[in-house]
Amino acid sequence: MSHIPPEWYSYASHLTFLRNGMNQIPEIPEDWALHTTNSASEWVEQQFLAHIAGRSLIAPPPGLDLQTVLSCGQLALLMANAYQHLIKLDIDIIQYNKALAKQESGMNDSQEEALLARFPPPEKMVLDHPSVVIDSGHRIILWYIPGTLSPWVQNDIYMATIAMELTSSCINIAPCWFQQGYECCGHPRKNLDEGFKPVVSASLKGDRSLSMIMDMQRPALLASVALRVMHPQLYWASIRTHVELGHWSAEQGLHDIHRFLKYWASVDTSAAIMCNRQSPKHRDPKCPPEAFDILTSIGSYRHAVMQLTNLGIELIYNPGVMESYSGHLVRHGIHVDQGDWVVWAWFLWDSMHNYAGTPHLDYAVYNPVDLDAYQLAKYNQADFAMYGNL
Repeated sequence: MSHIPPEWYSYASHLTFLRNGMNQIPEIPEDWALHTTNSASEWVEQQFLAHIAGRSLIAPPPGLDLQTVLSCGQLALLMANAYQHLIKLDIDIIQYNKALAKQESGMNDSQEEALLARFPPPEKMVLDHPSVVIDSGHRIILWYIPGTLSPWVQNDIYMATIAMELTSSCINIAPCWFQQGYECCGHPRKNLDEGFKPVVSASLKGDRSLSMIMDMQRPALLASVALRVMHPQLYWASIRTHVELGHWSAEQGLHDIHRFLKYWASVDTSAAIMCNRQSPKHRDPKCPPEAFDILTSIGSYRHAVMQLTNLGIELIYNPGVMESYSGHLVRHGIHVDQGDWVVWAWFLWDSMHNYAGTPHLDYAVYNPVDLDAYQLAKYNQADFAMYGNL
């Protein structure tokens, strides 16, 4: 657990959930890639807080290479910039979630029109600056951080995607997940031997499976350290799920799963690699409404825009961007006309957390103390005069 001075800690509800929710921070084996990710994430969290509080930065932990340190330092600064540029909408995402069908795909135009009539978005906004979007109850809907990916991370994504031999396709990569139709739903299980069991994704059953995971480690680390700031509870819940699955796979003698978990550097359970694939407006029904997907994009394309139709927001989607939101709550789509385009999306499915017995998540919340501190930097849907120059 981080030893952070209380006066630094005014973002989200990290300390509250640590006291009341998780009971005990899981111990990550030192020889796991996730151990390095956690060390880096603690440093990025402290850098982020230092930027927010205007305090001195601290030295990075030992063991991180220079490119990773510089990439993480850039991320911490841009997340602090985003956090201080707030956009508050009138929508209540809890009520909005209740209005959604259980397996809402976002592909039914008439259903989406009905939702827009019931929950009207503001006048269209185009964002090109790091920003955080919250709902009427201070729950965080979106982190938008253009320019996040350093050249080293973009090169890692490019080289790893080339090695996967993708040209115009999409694959899912997961060291441990449920095949479609075999998910573990409902309340967490007490006995992991009951019912269907997770397996390695098909994409990791070839000769290059381990090298594929190794190639993904730095981009996985960067997305995970971002999640620790964006949604601390989700970060620690995911750590707990991974450690529990590691114990289970070792006890069951599932050597492939255990080996892949050891080298998997992401706290998310899965990644989707999309290469030159158009993305029509849709939702991701398997993403929990309280969770965040994290998307990163690289390529030679130009002038792309991501549409978040139910929020009335368009994002300038240049190479190097990172954004996070619940794909279940936010209807999203993007079209790229020219150039190569690669998106890595890091995500979790509730089924894995349920299987590992991880407690249910809450929404990430923007702290009202910060809401007052950044009054001049925020935009309220009810008052366009406060929108500033976002």
